[in-house]
Amino acid sequence: MIQPPIEYGCEMHLAHTVGDTVWTFADLKDLLAKASPLRSGDVLAGIAASSAEERVAARMCLAALPLSTFVDHAVIPYEDDDVTRLVVDGHDVAAFAEIGHLAVGDFRDWLLLEATDTATLTRVAPGVMPEMAAAVSKLMRNQDLIAVARKCSVVTRFRDTIGLPGRLSIRLQPNHPTDDPMGIAISLLDGLLYGAGDAVIGVNPASDDVQALIRLWHALDEVRARFDIPTQTCVLTHVTSQIAAIGRGAPIDLVFQSIAGTQKANESFGITLAMLAEADDAARSLRRATVGDPSTANVLYFETGQGSALSADAHHGVDQQTCEARAYAVARAYRPLLINSVVGFIGPEYLHDGKQIVRAGLEDHFCGKLMGLPLGCDVCYTNHAEADSDDIDTLMTLLGIAGVTYLMGVPGADDVMLGYQSTSFHDALYLRSVLGLKRAPEFERWLVTMGIADETGRLREASARHPLLEDFAARWKR
Repeated sequence: MIQPPIEYGCEMHLAHTVGDTVWTFADLKDLLAKASPLRSGDVLAGIAASSAEERVAARMCLAALPLSTFVDHAVIPYEDDDVTRLVVDGHDVAAFAEIGHLAVGDFRDWLLLEATDTATLTRVAPGVMPEMAAAVSKLMRNQDLIAVARKCSVVTRFRDTIGLPGRLSIRLQPNHPTDDPMGIAISLLDGLLYGAGDAVIGVNPASDDVQALIRLWHALDEVRARFDIPTQTCVLTHVTSQIAAIGRGAPIDLVFQSIAGTQKANESFGITLAMLAEADDAARSLRRATVGDPSTANVLYFETGQGSALSADAHHGVDQQTCEARAYAVARAYRPLLINSVVGFIGPEYLHDGKQIVRAGLEDHFCGKLMGLPLGCDVCYTNHAEADSDDIDTLMTLLGIAGVTYLMGVPGADDVMLGYQSTSFHDALYLRSVLGLKRAPEFERWLVTMGIADETGRLREASARHPLLEDFAARWKR
């Protein structure tokens, strides 16, 4: 028997009976944690269900919970956490009205209806609080997460148009462990000739020296401008360094920052919400976007990951997947061009094996898309996790079916600077082939113009006289 929660003033009685056992849950965050699929991070935090039976009881209790409960009850107190304040103060009541009468279980059923189409999901997205998205995901099978996410459409623009239906973009990630210009250039050339880079050309630098970073920004922008590549560049350093570099005239397209779902976790990254707002204003003031109005362009790039709040001891007893969804609320407030979950990067303490990584990646993509974000994914794992390339293949294929906005393009799928396994340029070709996915339209036309791809998007064989190869040879001739 499903027992709806009974409210006593500001408290709730959360319980579900299985046979002769009455399972009770201390509060909303306890219920959400116990309803989560098994993952090592929640076990490490001591908040996971004690048994499969308790997990099922929690899900049954959660299914009966009205969505409006999340409006009235915060998992982290309003007065203690600026992310909670952002969520509550920014909640779109009008958009929520369309689903506000539903319980969590009913919300799942409504999302899966054929009548709940892309236009409907776009309309209600501003009314979906992160805890609502996390809650309903806990009741869904993997196929449910895929089916609903596929119906969500989130389009963003800077120098090309990202997120259109039937398209998959790739971040070209030419990292080098010493920021060696030639090493970065080789990886960049390799990626472009494989048709990668329409999401962003983004480098994770080894240095945090602002002047060295400015030289890197200039180098990336010089290549982009010389060949008129319709994409954007980014150097993924701390937001304060990027704001300082803008002040020194660096040619910055996107401003990057890792974010999390609690104030305390963001403080561990050395950031505040005010800093993100300042960065948004600073990047927008450069007016470097060429698609649409540059003053309203999407200029931020965020990365997140399940376990970041727990690893900083900043989770407040909230399960890691709900914390992750709260990070999406932070991102949503600043309308980013790109956001991705670095799903297996933090390590097996938080996502132990391939099964947990696959599930987390599908949850993250679903929650982000449901909340109206251009969600991509770094399908990855560290070498001490119980995962391998087959798990990568499984998750990236499922995400491709689910309509993921973008994936990573790492030379050989092995990032030599960050020391983890991700997806390669070849993986993108595989997904395009089996799923019929195209690149961002502006970038696709550039590839044809450059003779890198034909009109159907298939790669051409590059001769030694290709302009990109000749330019590289001229600049790096010894």
